[in-house]
Amino acid sequence: MTIQEILATMDYGPAPESTAEAAAWLESHNRAFGHFIAGTYTLPGEGFESRNPATGALLANVTQATRGDVEAAVAAARAAQPGWAALGGHGRARLLYAIARLLQKHARLFAVLETLDNGKPIRESRDIDLPLAQRHFYYHAGMAQLVETELPGRRPLGVCGQIIPWNFPLLMLAWKIAPALATGNTVVLKPAEYTPLTALLFGRICAEAGLPAGVVNIVTGDGTVGEMIVHAGVDKIAFTGSTAVGRRIRQATAGTGKSLTLELGGKSPFIVFDDADLDSAIEGLVDAIWFNQGQVCCAGSRLLVQEGVAGVFHAKLRARMDRLRIGDPLDKSTDIGSLVDPVQHEAVSRMVAEGAAAGDMYQPAGTLPGGCFFPPTLITGLSPADRLMQEEIFGPVLVATTFRTPAEAVELANNTRYGLAASVWSENVNLALGLAPKLAAGVVWINGTNMFDAAAGFGGTRESGFGREGGWEGLLAYTAPADIAPRANRVAPVPAPTTPSANGSLDRTAKMFIGGRQTRPDGGYSRAIWSAGGILLGHVGEGSRKDLRNAAEAAAKACGWAGASGHLRAQILYYIAENLSARGAEFAARIDAMTGGNDGQAEVERAIDSLFTWAAWADKFDGAVKDVPIRGLALAVREPLGVIGAICPPATPLLGLIAAMAPAIAMGNRVVLVPSEPFPLAATDFYQVLETSDVPAGVVNIVTGTQAVLATELAAHLDIAAVWNLSTPDLDAGIETAAAGNLKRTWCAGPGANDREALEQATEIKTIWVPYGE
Repeated sequence: MTIQEILATMDYGPAPESTAEAAAWLESHNRAFGHFIAGTYTLPGEGFESRNPATGALLANVTQATRGDVEAAVAAARAAQPGWAALGGHGRARLLYAIARLLQKHARLFAVLETLDNGKPIRESRDIDLPLAQRHFYYHAGMAQLVETELPGRRPLGVCGQIIPWNFPLLMLAWKIAPALATGNTVVLKPAEYTPLTALLFGRICAEAGLPAGVVNIVTGDGTVGEMIVHAGVDKIAFTGSTAVGRRIRQATAGTGKSLTLELGGKSPFIVFDDADLDSAIEGLVDAIWFNQGQVCCAGSRLLVQEGVAGVFHAKLRARMDRLRIGDPLDKSTDIGSLVDPVQHEAVSRMVAEGAAAGDMYQPAGTLPGGCFFPPTLITGLSPADRLMQEEIFGPVLVATTFRTPAEAVELANNTRYGLAASVWSENVNLALGLAPKLAAGVVWINGTNMFDAAAGFGGTRESGFGREGGWEGLLAYTAPADIAPRANRVAPVPAPTTPSANGSLDRTAKMFIGGRQTRPDGGYSRAIWSAGGILLGHVGEGSRKDLRNAAEAAAKACGWAGASGHLRAQILYYIAENLSARGAEFAARIDAMTGGNDGQAEVERAIDSLFTWAAWADKFDGAVKDVPIRGLALAVREPLGVIGAICPPATPLLGLIAAMAPAIAMGNRVVLVPSEPFPLAATDFYQVLETSDVPAGVVNIVTGTQAVLATELAAHLDIAAVWNLSTPDLDAGIETAAAGNLKRTWCAGPGANDREALEQATEIKTIWVPYGE
């Protein structure tokens, strides 16, 4: 081939990576592995084969963990945890630093083994996965050094069960293990059945670093092993994987008190405006959907192009697809490697075969190598409701449609049950940044894609899960308050007396408060509320599913509250406190009459103080600009969750209502409150304060009734973004089980939880990446 021909074709010659060192390591274990428990490898047992998906060649035999293996790993982690926590931040930092250095020293071995086991191109393993894994351990070595001074009043959770996927085996291990160890936890980690080898090699790194035995334990096997870990005696479950499995984990952990973070599926939009740099957007799109063969939870798998440039953009994209190199993952010139397993290849093939006819499909010409290879695929002309536009394919398949206006782009982007990531391309930075807050996504990339760093939180909303990995927000997920507020105790309502007495005043009907109006209960039932002295104080409505539905709809319509400034929200909270103070004596008397005590005035004063506290926080709970290694910014923006359903504590009818309402609305959420069941009249009096305090209709809604019934109905409602149970712990299991339906967040805590914990529960971090420069 002449130089002229080379320049004309730009063909790459073969550049194979040697597998000698990886093969030698596998042979040193006779290509048969047990688990890594208590600092040593166990003897191999019965199990399964790990094969190279590109060639089908056997790599190793790996052991299927038994219940006894999982129990031994958990016991080792439990025994090691007190000593690991007592080592202190500096001691843990030294060991995390040692792990990071060893990952650097053995980087090529890890990269080759990852590509052999997973099928991804060696360039991705070598240049992306390994540097990011190292970065996480370096970063969290620093976090370990700082955690005791920067997170005072926090403690490690204990033993963490961690279940990771097959698409980024080593990187997901680093995301999970590094923050857990930095904060003093120990771990039991299960790698994916398809890709266990780099996790097993990591066990050697732990031993070389001098990590105490039992701090990191690795058990291998299929999904049943993950189920064993979920049901084991661990204090936290951190899971990355499919939404369906995440839902089952939420149900399995319901009512157990286990901390839970879920990073699940996605169907992320890649939005291209007509003023975008189209050539740059094409290269970004190649990275967004064909990186790791599209087997990425945040892959930009839905292409939304503005109509005016759609034809040009699609033509450029097809031409770029024709130049993608598909082949041996160990060849450094390969762009697209193998899917991870024949099972995954069959699943992708089936989805495309069943759904492609709804649009126009394009695949580059050429013959694929043998193995689990699938061609880069573009399907245009789909409607938003088509299955391929809605369901995660998890392969190198891009589906596309068009839009006309920015508002339509947002509507199409959010038309999915997922909410993990989004990418926006426009030379108008005002347009792009204006779009970012409107997108239902935990991460938004402006004129870029697939930007990750240990300092920047990553995670989703909706059915993409909850919780964050990376940054301070990710670190918090592995800690708990050192002083936990006691949970509320059940309080029995005052029973009806044998000889009731009327109160002598004109009957005053207490109603629900929904959408800024007093409304009667839909079911038409009411319940009498008696004083301790046998006097009828009034009746309250028995709320039902229909009342909750009406309240949720009213709250959803009040979405403008989220866009109100923190200053405005603070002023309204101060105004509520002012008007409550003006009627303080009346509320105190009502509380004393219901409870039979004499603490009403003190409770009113504490409620006013609480309102002032949350008003003060309304414009002060800031986000951050993260120091990430790019020319640009990663903005950690605190956003409200949406509509929060809250079950109020029974013993303090006014203060408990404020504890649930005020932090939520201070952060821009709307609320549906279920007040104290035995003493609800303080809440029905309180809506009169709301009516005179400029609270927009729908921001606060109050539905009285039986908490055990209403709590699970709230948790099951698809328009509720989170449920707080500040009432009795016997409600936790029902709430958390029902919340699995759309994977909403839950918070089950005592009514005296500290301010910062409530603020964290009322917000979620959205990370917005903004590169700059020419």
